[in-house]
Amino acid sequence: MEFQLSGCVLREWRPGDAASLARHANNPRVARNLRDLFPNPYTHDDAVEWIVRHAGATQPTQFAIVAGDDAVGGIGLTAMSDVFHRSVEIGYWLSESFWGRGIMAQAVRAVTAYAFSHLDVAHVFAGVFETNRASARVLEKAGFTLEGRLRRHVTKNGVTMDELVYGMIRPG
Repeated sequence: MEFQLSGCVLREWRPGDAASLARHANNPRVARNLRDLFPNPYTHDDAVEWIVRHAGATQPTQFAIVAGDDAVGGIGLTAMSDVFHRSVEIGYWLSESFWGRGIMAQAVRAVTAYAFSHLDVAHVFAGVFETNRASARVLEKAGFTLEGRLRRHVTKNGVTMDELVYGMIRPG
């Protein structure tokens, strides 16, 4: 599975991505807007573990964002369960050296379209820390709607803040 975008490609993770993944992900300015599950510092071993876990999936839901020969970011879908089984959460990150180029809005649009066309999904959503205006803007540019504000819902690096929830429902 591969998506050609302007300035990058989305594709499944490969073992050869580990070095560039670790290099681009190992940035506290990237990690500050992500859940604590995203390692900081981000080591080569973390990269290998991520790739082993997600490479070669029958129905891929995690994709590398590739510019040139480097994996410079990631984007993926996490399935919900129980009564939420037709919803997926979209999550993403991008190397700081690629910020501000419009890459992520394209990637969010492509992976959301993929979710609606290849998965039994009715709703795609994302949670954004209230301090991360750039990510909120990415979702707005990709056509997501602000669905709500969860007050004092997250604590990152000792700071408790609101989480903004953006979503999109299956067309038609």
